[in-house]
Amino acid sequence: MSSCFCDKAIERTADDVATNAQDKLVQSSDPKHPANLICTLCKLFYYNNWVTGTGGGISIKDSKSKYIYIAPSGVQKEQLQPEDMFVMDPETDAYVRTPQKYKPSACTPLFMACYKRRAAGAVIHTHSQHAVMCSLIFGNEFKIANIEQIKAIPSGEKDPVTGKDINLSFFDTLAIPIIDNTAHEEDLVGGLQMALHQYPAATAVIVRRHGIYVWGPSVEKAKVFNEAIDYLMELAVKMYQLGIPPDCGIGDEKKHLTL
Repeated sequence: MSSCFCDKAIERTADDVATNAQDKLVQSSDPKHPANLICTLCKLFYYNNWVTGTGGGISIKDSKSKYIYIAPSGVQKEQLQPEDMFVMDPETDAYVRTPQKYKPSACTPLFMACYKRRAAGAVIHTHSQHAVMCSLIFGNEFKIANIEQIKAIPSGEKDPVTGKDINLSFFDTLAIPIIDNTAHEEDLVGGLQMALHQYPAATAVIVRRHGIYVWGPSVEKAKVFNEAIDYLMELAVKMYQLGIPPDCGIGDEKKHLTL
């Protein structure tokens, strides 16, 4: 009897140690720790009307451990807590931390595709109404040109001297692929991977009647790209309502006005 009791005690101790080790992955006083930052950003995105009704998601790669932190599925994003996070090892695609009360995000396969094919540091998925409207207005590609905010988006080229990314210029055209939606989020992977292949410079993919995925080399960059693209999509919809093509040439606006 005593041997059985000891064995069970050892098992409980091992389980407690494993649980504590998992919990430490999401416990930090640093506001920029991925578990904390996801909560902060999700609350911000909620009040921007991007992740309402449990929709959308965000994932951040920890620069130190290289583990990937992912917000859970089916959770009101403005109420997320650090202990709600899933943590994945990208080397094995296995979870090293799983919260007991939540399901993994259905966005996970798409997040992982961006990490592996774009060396992303963070991936943001929103249900932006501006993205949905653009997907209804335009075909397989969203294009906008000659707008100042375009300068926040990378061109896909690098400075030959510094090796740093070169952003688009005011006179350039931003092109973002639009893929068709599917019944289940994970089924979008094929379309996303095709878009990544066809648009090697893209930092976003619009999903028709659904939303948008945006990524960047860091969470700070991904946030900037997401905000800039959303601004440009909103502007494009307003231009379209006036009859102005978002990628029209400078000085050609009045030729298209339908007022």
